[in-house]
Amino acid sequence: MKVAIFGRYFNVTTPKSVETLFNYLENQGIEAYIETEFHNLIDIESHNIKNFETYKTFSELDTSFDFLVSIGGDGTILRATMFVKDLGIPIIGINTGRLGFLATIQVNAIEKAIQNIIEGKYRISERTILTVETETENKDIESMNFALNEITVSRKNTTAMITIDTYLDDEFLNSYWSDGLIVSTPTGSTGYSLSCGGPVITPGSSSIVLTPIAPHNLSARPLVVPDTTEIQLRVHGREKQHLISLDSRIATLENGTLIKIKKANFKIKMIDLLDESFLKTLRNKLLWGEDKRNT
Repeated sequence: MKVAIFGRYFNVTTPKSVETLFNYLENQGIEAYIETEFHNLIDIESHNIKNFETYKTFSELDTSFDFLVSIGGDGTILRATMFVKDLGIPIIGINTGRLGFLATIQVNAIEKAIQNIIEGKYRISERTILTVETETENKDIESMNFALNEITVSRKNTTAMITIDTYLDDEFLNSYWSDGLIVSTPTGSTGYSLSCGGPVITPGSSSIVLTPIAPHNLSARPLVVPDTTEIQLRVHGREKQHLISLDSRIATLENGTLIKIKKANFKIKMIDLLDESFLKTLRNKLLWGEDKRNT
């Protein structure tokens, strides 16, 4: 078995997480590799990990890896997908970040989680990916053209609203007057879309949600559509350009550019341990069912 370890940031729990994980994997006879830049970051920030210089590294993945462990928050998992791409390598997240809808393993449960994976005590959750096409070439988009959470168009260099002409499978839907529009997967429904009033969608749903950002059309509401839908957008506004983001990666497009968003032809695989579930995570993270009024 061969495992990749990826992270982006360093905090007080990072050395302990990496050392615990790496040592446990090696004690189980599993090859472990740390992503090169993450390895360099830890090397600069911490000198407390024994024999750290002997840890193996990787700069890209191939199909020889059995799974990837992300150390950080949900944003780190989004970045990890750029290494996994369409290789079908499952991802599991150790949460050293904040909320953690995707990264659900706590630092004190690393060894138990890895042992469960070794013993096959897990499920695979396949997550829908979105991709985008534009009339003109854009290297920032084309280099990593997929998003696990959402694709968003938004205003640039202005406080004025933009107008987003929106079509579903070539049929006109609406012209949103707003700060932007989020096109979200079920995975991304608990992210930016949720903050803008969008619905929570369970990960296995075959759907996409369109959520306007601060719409001035007061009747505009989030809309859920089948994930077989092709969404076409054209943005107009006072400025000549607007922004498009694929998860955390941002590019600039000229106003009037035709943007086509649709489901990608591959999915990202997430490892779900048997004692975890999406509904349990919702209750814990959103505090559903907890009433503090009488305490």
